[in-house]
Amino acid sequence: MGYSDSTSPQYYRYRTLVALGIVTNRMTLWRWQRNQGFPAPVRLGPNTRAWIRSEVDTWLAERAAAREEATC
Repeated sequence: MGYSDSTSPQYYRYRTLVALGIVTNRMTLWRWQRNQGFPAPVRLGPNTRAWIRSEVDTWLAERAAAREEATC
């Protein structure tokens, strides 16, 4: 991904979200953003959007915690 240091955010591109099994299609991603609080993408260029890794990881952790609370 090029330049990286501890102060710059790391990003997930759409292909990475798919490869990690987080999402399977763009419509689901859009619905999650709209209805379930999935983080909005940031624009890295005119045709490039990405999601800040820490925001996505936090969202996933919150969903897992909510599931744990619901099953207890």
